[in-house]
Amino acid sequence: MFTFSSNKRLICTLAIASIFAVSQLSFASTSSHRSKKSVIVKKVSVKQGKRNKSIVVSKSTKSHKSRKSQLKHDIVDRPSTGDAVGLKHSQDPLALASNVAFVVEQDSSKVLFEKNAEVSLPIASITKLMTSLVVVESKQDLDEMIEITTDDLDKEKGTGSRLAIGAKLSRADLLHIALMSSENRAASALGRNYPGGLSAFVAAMNAKAKQLGMNDTYYVDSSGLSSKNVASARDLVKLINAAYQHPLIREYSTDSHYVVNPKGKRLLEYGTTNKLVEQSDWNIGLQKTGYIAEAGRCLVMQAIIEGRAVVMVFLDSKGKYSRLADAGRIKKWIQTMRPQA
Repeated sequence: MFTFSSNKRLICTLAIASIFAVSQLSFASTSSHRSKKSVIVKKVSVKQGKRNKSIVVSKSTKSHKSRKSQLKHDIVDRPSTGDAVGLKHSQDPLALASNVAFVVEQDSSKVLFEKNAEVSLPIASITKLMTSLVVVESKQDLDEMIEITTDDLDKEKGTGSRLAIGAKLSRADLLHIALMSSENRAASALGRNYPGGLSAFVAAMNAKAKQLGMNDTYYVDSSGLSSKNVASARDLVKLINAAYQHPLIREYSTDSHYVVNPKGKRLLEYGTTNKLVEQSDWNIGLQKTGYIAEAGRCLVMQAIIEGRAVVMVFLDSKGKYSRLADAGRIKKWIQTMRPQA
């Protein structure tokens, strides 16, 4: 087993590093809208900004098309919470881009690879796995029609959505696109239409986490847009195993394309956020991706590799495709050498 985890001395060092790093982040930020929210990472309080990405805009006289192309290339990942506490300096033999990685055999729970797996970090839309688990286990009517309202607007990050206000979809369709395409308004509507409303839904999420022994996990919403949704990689393996018991979650999360017909609106076609599910050399049984600036690029999966069911967790990766590349590195590593405990 490869283990690259932080000991107590390192955590203390990271705590000191976080103070310096966050001050540098605050100085560098030019945004006039800074978040007041705190994120707990191994008892370290870190303040982060609210926007997902930093965009460099130059004063150019080029055409609109050229400026749009330039903006696309100038979008970069901002430093994450993991970076702020020093995790970006962690190294491993596979040179993974993820600050956190945890790989286990699903059947035996044997740890194959570990890197900062005990650190609690923002998990972005990985949150939606717990959202789906609460919805499915509450046995709510999947055919019930639910309307998207202004309550489902993203007031945390200001992101948009193709689901217009007034659109009506079945609970099943909302669950499908929340898992497959990480649709935020869909996840919000699912939480809001729970007995007792969103607050009761979030309470149910935290209760389920406690039941599963996810002691480093805490939720504040059903979408994952808040950086206060946190978990460790070790906890997320427990969530993946619990979600895997439900065929509907497995099916929806690994679907690649789906068309919904919102009542009174035009047809909408959605695609997966994880292109690995479309690749023939992968046998993926469950997956979820996530991204906000504070969390970095995240990915969790259950897959069959060399005849073994393997659960993978990658948190706080940098670069659009880096988390997928990390999964590929782990897969190749397992295929070429059988790790020893």
